[in-house]
Amino acid sequence: MITFKRTNSLNPDFIQLVKHLDAELAITDGEDHSFYNQFNKLHDIRYVILAFDDKIAVGCGAIKVYNSVTMEVKRMYVADGHRGKGIAGDILIELETWAKELGFSRCILETGTRQDAAIVLYKKSGYRIIPNYGQYAGVENSLCFEKMI
Repeated sequence: MITFKRTNSLNPDFIQLVKHLDAELAITDGEDHSFYNQFNKLHDIRYVILAFDDKIAVGCGAIKVYNSVTMEVKRMYVADGHRGKGIAGDILIELETWAKELGFSRCILETGTRQDAAIVLYKKSGYRIIPNYGQYAGVENSLCFEKMI
């Protein structure tokens, strides 16, 4: 059974999962990885969801304040052996619920155009494509989404 835990970016399980995420993104993003990586520092993240299978951390996601009504979804990842089981969608629901509890009404996120599984997940979860925001404006390999929560 998958269980979820609210924590923050200092959690060692989160840090370990993000190392795996970054290793995969370095391959997928190729030469663009250093550009994207600069926007994914952990010190700004106070709200993290971890997914556990038994007592093993198998997935994560985070939200951080973007503005007074918007949270930005960051660092979504599910370990390879646990993909295809709906865990990422459940993490996203947990993040949206937490954002609502904190008084936010909108979630936004950015993913790479090469991240096919992520794009499918976000569309299936009710996110819609929006013009690239902030640091992603004008970046060809970025795709931005929003959802009112």
